[in-house]
Amino acid sequence: MTLLPETTHRIDTIVTEAQAAGAIPSLIVGVVRDGRLAHVSTAGSQPAADPDMQYRIGSISKTMTAVLLLSQRDAGRLALDDPLERHLPGTPVGTVTLRQLLGHASGLQREPDGSWWERTEGADLATLVAGLTAGKLTHPPQTVYHYSNLAYGLLGGVLERLTGQPWWELVRTRLLDPLGMARTTYQATEPFARGYVVHPWNGTMREEPRTDTGAMAAAGQLWSTPADLARWAAFLADPDPAVLRPETLAEMCLPVIMSEPDSWGHGHGLGIELTRSGDRVYVGHGGSMPGYLAALGVHRPSRTGLVAFANCYNPRTLHLGANAVELLDLVLDADPPAPAQPWSAAGDPPRDAADLLGRWWWMGKEFTASWDADNDELVFAPQGRLPWRLTRAGTDRWRCHSGMNNGEFLTVRRDPAGRPDTVDIATFVFSRDPDRVG
Repeated sequence: MTLLPETTHRIDTIVTEAQAAGAIPSLIVGVVRDGRLAHVSTAGSQPAADPDMQYRIGSISKTMTAVLLLSQRDAGRLALDDPLERHLPGTPVGTVTLRQLLGHASGLQREPDGSWWERTEGADLATLVAGLTAGKLTHPPQTVYHYSNLAYGLLGGVLERLTGQPWWELVRTRLLDPLGMARTTYQATEPFARGYVVHPWNGTMREEPRTDTGAMAAAGQLWSTPADLARWAAFLADPDPAVLRPETLAEMCLPVIMSEPDSWGHGHGLGIELTRSGDRVYVGHGGSMPGYLAALGVHRPSRTGLVAFANCYNPRTLHLGANAVELLDLVLDADPPAPAQPWSAAGDPPRDAADLLGRWWWMGKEFTASWDADNDELVFAPQGRLPWRLTRAGTDRWRCHSGMNNGEFLTVRRDPAGRPDTVDIATFVFSRDPDRVG
């Protein structure tokens, strides 16, 4: 689906102004709609970017580590509440769980010993584990959000011990190859944008080294392109079941802990950052490495996403993650996706559903039951709240799979003439008469 010309013009203007004001050598933003790049906007000439240009994606790599962990869970090889000790025995932080590590709720400190992030090569897994001490737990688990790259280095180690394969081999064979992401690599592969620090006073540029982070690769090693990362955004919106069950990805997007508990503006799921903007929740992740910034955001209900890359770490005015949210808001406000399909008249509903349709009452509150012919579902709609969608579970019995009654059963009680008299949802009894109770 293409974007309206006025929408693309606004995006182009914002990107051009951000590159100039931020003193960014190269900036590229791509809007993803229905699984493909719907628009690409670039600014800057060092280098002149295009959808096949590689940038370093930093912590967006964590989303791939998380998908690999969850696929192992689905295969029955681990449980999210397993302690780290079960998979990396002998560490002094072995009581924290895989779920807590994935959600940055373990209390583990941000980085390992040394200066792995600051322009130095990483160590191997044995060295990483040997450097652990009990003092690495800076907070009691599950009490506070504390972002931890170290946690993801350990999760990469869990994957390697569990499968007997290096983390990068797992990423390549189980995620990138099936999704056609051939330009996402462990090391930079031409054409790629060199990464810089721009001097704050004189505007000169210093090229940054491109390190191998070793055992910390699972936290932020990868390189990718706008075209490839658009495929990953499409996967986060609507996953390929051959790679990960859609139900599992939905689980990953539920909050483990809130990083902004007072406003609920930002939180973390299972390897996925959650950002609220008004009534929308965007899923994805930010990324940074010396010389690079990246952002990935996805609005799953509309299958709309955004990918953004910059090849400097210290833009003067740009906060790439916040700007990505603003651009997603712009696209969805100014250019909402078309309905999946136009309305057309339906045939008569089946008899067991037809006599349930219309108004129902509970405690003086009105509920409306309708029939969704496209999905063969009974829909109960409380005023102003998420509808309850139900499918048949037997004669006069329906199973709910959305809203507050998700997982509960609706049972139809009929009068002697066979007409529906009341319906019972999880012991709450609804009748056709607003004055009737029970």
